[in-house]
Amino acid sequence: MFGYRVPAPDEAMLISGGRRGLGGAPFRVVTGHGKFVLPIFRKTRFLTLSMCESEVTETCVTRQGIALHVRAVIAFKVGNDTESIINAGQRFLSDQDQMSILTGRIFAGHLRSIIGSMTVEEIVTERQKLAAEVLDTSKTEMAKIGLIVDSLQIQSIDDGDTGYIDAMSAPHKAAIQRQAQIAQAQATQASVEAEQVAARNQAEYARQTAIVKAEYSAEVDRAQAQAAQAGPLAQAHAQQEVLAAQTELAERAAQLRQQQLVAEIVRPAEAEAERIKVLAIADAERMKIQAEAAASHDRVALDRMLIDQLPLIVKEAAGGLAGANVNVLNGADGLGEIAAGLVAQGLTILDSVRQNLGGQNSEGRAEKPNGPLELQGYTRTPVDGDEPEKGSPSAN
Repeated sequence: MFGYRVPAPDEAMLISGGRRGLGGAPFRVVTGHGKFVLPIFRKTRFLTLSMCESEVTETCVTRQGIALHVRAVIAFKVGNDTESIINAGQRFLSDQDQMSILTGRIFAGHLRSIIGSMTVEEIVTERQKLAAEVLDTSKTEMAKIGLIVDSLQIQSIDDGDTGYIDAMSAPHKAAIQRQAQIAQAQATQASVEAEQVAARNQAEYARQTAIVKAEYSAEVDRAQAQAAQAGPLAQAHAQQEVLAAQTELAERAAQLRQQQLVAEIVRPAEAEAERIKVLAIADAERMKIQAEAAASHDRVALDRMLIDQLPLIVKEAAGGLAGANVNVLNGADGLGEIAAGLVAQGLTILDSVRQNLGGQNSEGRAEKPNGPLELQGYTRTPVDGDEPEKGSPSAN
């Protein structure tokens, strides 16, 4: 439409003529939308709001008196607010390229001022601190002309031919070189060790492979040898079984022969020996019985003979009392007691003689008395002129 103007997205439209703008500005500011402008009566101009760049190359002297060549780049633009647009429009609308030149000069002055208060070490090691201080000191001044700084970058710092920065960096370079050499040596050593490990692994693998091959070869040889010996071993085993069977058969034949010999010789001999032993025992028993019978017969005959001699013994004992002085105190009873004592002594003598004869007969000798028995254990009072008989006991 005729007379309707629209600014670009990165532009601000400044309309002069007619009523004044904000704060008594000689123009009105329109951004982001269109505006109807009367031709002839109104005049329209456009101010860029895009990013601009300014490069600064300046020689600055540090607090130590060392000259440094500093190169920096500033990124800036016109502020988006109406006040910044008005300030920038009043200063740069007719020649907008002057914004970069003026910005560079402003920052060059601030850069010289700040570097003059710092040492080379601070400038080299703390570039971000330098940029922040320059931005802080220039912010107010830039705002006055309607510009804002987005960033400041210190691109390079050079001391020319003085060699101060190189001297300052020499220890670090030496340390870095030393570390690089150490790292290289370690890398070389690691590489050598890795090669040695690889060589050992290869040797170990070769050794294991040789061992496996040798074991396999030995197993094959052993299997072949076993296969070759299988026939002879089987034949020898069969022969061994035949020999074992023959040995067992021979042992059984020997046992059978031994049993036959026992049945034919040992058993009859044992039976004959047993028969002889039984006959000997029977004969000994017969002889014992005969001896006992003979002894018994002799004892019977002796008893009979002693009984027959008993009256004679009593008579002899009574005859011994005939010439003795015997005092009878009890009359007939006393005589009876003397007679009973004589008979009892005669029986005692009879038993003594029987026992003596029995002991002699047990030894195989049976002796008989050849004459009248003598009365032992009795005495009588001797008479004048009497002499004891031979073999009789002496008188008391």
